[in-house]
Amino acid sequence: MYLFTSESVSAGHPDKCADIIADTIVDRLLELDPKARVATEVFISGKHIVIGGEVRTDIDIGEGFYRLCAIDALSAIGYPEIGFDESQTLYPDATDIRVLVSKQSPDISIGVDREGGEIGAGDQGMMIGFATDETPTLMPAALEYARKIRDALYAHALEHPDRFGVDIKTQVTIDYGTKENFDANRPRAIRKIVAAVPHAAHLDIEEARIIVKGVILETLENDPLFDEETCEFFIDGTGRYVNHSPLADSGTTGRKIVADTYGAYAPVGGGAQSSKDYTKVDRSGLYAARWLARHIVAAGLAKKAIVELAYVIGRANPLSVTVDTMSTALTPLKDEELSEKIAERFPLTPAWITERFGLDSPSETTFLYADIAARGQVGYPDYPWEKLDELAWFEGLKR
Repeated sequence: MYLFTSESVSAGHPDKCADIIADTIVDRLLELDPKARVATEVFISGKHIVIGGEVRTDIDIGEGFYRLCAIDALSAIGYPEIGFDESQTLYPDATDIRVLVSKQSPDISIGVDREGGEIGAGDQGMMIGFATDETPTLMPAALEYARKIRDALYAHALEHPDRFGVDIKTQVTIDYGTKENFDANRPRAIRKIVAAVPHAAHLDIEEARIIVKGVILETLENDPLFDEETCEFFIDGTGRYVNHSPLADSGTTGRKIVADTYGAYAPVGGGAQSSKDYTKVDRSGLYAARWLARHIVAAGLAKKAIVELAYVIGRANPLSVTVDTMSTALTPLKDEELSEKIAERFPLTPAWITERFGLDSPSETTFLYADIAARGQVGYPDYPWEKLDELAWFEGLKR
């Protein structure tokens, strides 16, 4: 065996609750003021929620705006579940919310806001894009399966709030057989599945496990990598998972960046995406890097690729654009040549990325940052940065 594992968490996980509250604030501020600058942090512990950070906007908003964002976000996630009392799960209307949001420093806006519409990077750092031909979405297999199972269990919990809670974690271990197969993107089998799903106190643990396993089996039915006989299951491993939500474990924005991106198959960059507006390259730069990596693999230039973008605060163009095809290149084109061609072709400034993907105008008809926080920052075909709209140019590099 040669094993690799990735995990995923649902929208009801305390860290995700914090992310979703923060990105609900981003969504609503940008809907009111597309030029708003947002960098809020959220901490949840028990029934207490602290919203801090910095915001700059021409819209007159008060503490009530932030409180409503928090309560609406938690309610949309699925709290409270009717099978759990106030000692076991979070009741949004019973929360104590403290708002400590200040105005963004003018020292930042000096470098960010430019004449002519250009935007300087809102911070320094490096962002990582990754893609692999292991799956149709060009995402790593273990993470793809962990998300798939998570989504099915979360949907089941929403449909049965009298029995299951929404604070869910999943983990999948893929067997590649050999290191050579791992390097060549050839997964062989799903060997281990871990699921933690809150169950109501009146539901016997063994019955809960049977139901959860049944949802997983239905989700993976006819999947070529899955065989129930050769896969080991770990469901609610302690034997009881009734107390959950931020009442059982605190939550903080930005603490699930590995699950949000590539499930540890690739490095992570300088920071989290949730809570930040589009001028913060932790967000916009990540989306651009994933978009580039996805094109490289989809165009047949390599079987997998890492793209690193680096920025410095106040400067629009990236300091560096670096491609690593991880010894899987399918053409004679060298990584350094590909890096140079991409840097020459695409400006990759915050303004260019924002316009390309519509990052300043989240909406129900395009995308909402809160929804992205719930599902994951990359890997879903409906995200604008997952579109292969420059595929012809990348394919032309093979000639």
